[in-house]
Amino acid sequence: MKVLFLVPYPPGESPSQRFRFEQYMETLEAAGISTRIQSFWDLQTWRILYSPGHHTGKAIGILRGVVRRIKSVFMAADFDLIFIHRECTPLGPPVFEWLLAKVLRKKIIYDFDDAIWLPNTSDENKIASVLKWHGKVSAICRWSYRISCGNDYLADFARRFNKNVVVNPTTIDTEHLHNPAHYAPHAASESVVIGWTGTHSTLKYLDPLVPVFQRLEKKYPGRIQFLVIANKAPQLALQHLIFLPWKKETEIQDLLRMDIGIMPLTDDIWAKGKCGFKALQYMALGIPTVTSPVGINTTMVDPAVGFLAGTPGEWEMYLEKLMDAPTLRKQMGAAGRKKVIDQYSVGSNTSTFLSLFE
Repeated sequence: MKVLFLVPYPPGESPSQRFRFEQYMETLEAAGISTRIQSFWDLQTWRILYSPGHHTGKAIGILRGVVRRIKSVFMAADFDLIFIHRECTPLGPPVFEWLLAKVLRKKIIYDFDDAIWLPNTSDENKIASVLKWHGKVSAICRWSYRISCGNDYLADFARRFNKNVVVNPTTIDTEHLHNPAHYAPHAASESVVIGWTGTHSTLKYLDPLVPVFQRLEKKYPGRIQFLVIANKAPQLALQHLIFLPWKKETEIQDLLRMDIGIMPLTDDIWAKGKCGFKALQYMALGIPTVTSPVGINTTMVDPAVGFLAGTPGEWEMYLEKLMDAPTLRKQMGAAGRKKVIDQYSVGSNTSTFLSLFE
């Protein structure tokens, strides 16, 4: 069997791609399934895509992406299945999906891990928001052979248009990548590191917690640090803020600097579509987590592995509790890693992932 993956981002650059299907490529090859990945954005455009300005470069990048998609239509005849992650093109109607499904009669596996039928455009690309076609998601669902959704909330939406839906969670490679045993432990420190990792688009979720962090800085002078790992520097009014630019080569070592991992969210319909990836990364590395009780977090994070904080007071209380109890942090971290291995790892999910291609 041959599968053509049509994806938005260059391979190895996007967490959604890396942890939803790129890490399974060797597994597919071992199962006799050959693959080819074609991205819409090339690396040159990807590097400027979420930076202010660069309108000419972005426009040229879109044209190059469209040319690649036109080529994919002609390539499709050589493949048994077409795997589409999120959408074929970031702008406009689902022309290429329609051509593949209705004209070429190709079987499409449609994968998404966010509530992408809802408007959610970055501040850096507001002009492009008028060209977004959010209604395409329901149409692609109807045309697809099978749909792969990151959680039950997304799957419930997809089932309104197609009965052949598989809940395929975002997973972690707990053996080869997110494995603390493969990395030297950081030197002991009197400071407790509260950490967050994400992209420019999710930095906004930290803003409501700044007053909580400021109070903790006053309560624990010299004993607390806030670590942010992202592709854009945060603008947070904190005295003990450390920013590390996200790098694939050092991401695990950087995450392991954390004593507590946080995942704040707003309680809205977009956030309910999130697949809990930040919490999964923390848990897989033995880091206790405090998260918002939104969406999949309510089942992923139980009292054995972390805390669900729904108010500023709860955030402050649970962060203090973990700061004051290193033994509890260690116990929760161990329980969290076990839960990921059992329920959200590549090993535990391989059969589900392979079932998409049956």
